Amino acid sequence: MPFIKNSKKITTIVDKSGINTHKINYCRCANVPTTDVQLCQMGLFLVSFTQPKTAFTFDVLDDFLLDNLECGTSAMNYYNKLRRMTTSVFPHLVPDRYRELMRVARQWRQLKLLKWNGHGHESKDRKLGDLALFCPACPQPGINVTLLPEDEQEEINSKSELPNPSWLHPRSLHLYVANPMDEVSLMDGRAFMVGDSTYKAHLAQAKDAIQWLEVTGIGGCACARHGCFIPHAMVNFQKGERYAHLPCH
Repeated sequence: MPFIKNSKKITTIVDKSGINTHKINYCRCANVPTTDVQLCQMGLFLVSFTQPKTAFTFDVLDDFLLDNLECGTSAMNYYNKLRRMTTSVFPHLVPDRYRELMRVARQWRQLKLLKWNGHGHESKDRKLGDLALFCPACPQPGINVTLLPEDEQEEINSKSELPNPSWLHPRSLHLYVANPMDEVSLMDGRAFMVGDSTYKAHLAQAKDAIQWLEVTGIGGCACARHGCFIPHAMVNFQKGERYAHLPCH
């Protein structure tokens, strides 16, 4: 169907084969699910849930996350590719859903993490670091190692040659956002980064923020033997690579 703008009867569907507009007739039978659930059952992830007019297929969201992970493809470049796949002659006529892709991709990534970490079929509280995987090879009491009596533990620890966790300090710059109230955190400490409120409380004792930068680097703790990052152990730096920023969790 040709691209029709500002029509209440037309829904824009973004797929990895291109962007199309369709007229969707929803089921009106008794006891039928709501329109948003009907579209989800058809493999479509909605941008809005009250009056959905744009939807992304599950395939295109999976494809974007994979491209972003392995190829470093930004949301802008990926969506421009879809526009040219739709029509290489007039890509500017294709509906612009770039901002919607950025928002929906974050939500889709969180849903995948919830599913992979056992939150898909039951409702349970998500604790700090629950959406990140700890190193499967490192000793974890009660999971892959049995605890010994305290006297035997002290003897083994004194003879242990295991390396201590190492701190990594990759550089990353981030400007202050124009509207901080519009920034919504979907993880907030549930994955690798330390929770925002916890970290700000830790930094309240030292004001290290630079005038034009909110973040000057990222620090994280990883097991020295296997190189796996530790959940809820990564923080943002405000000034250099100060160790005072790290042991806040």
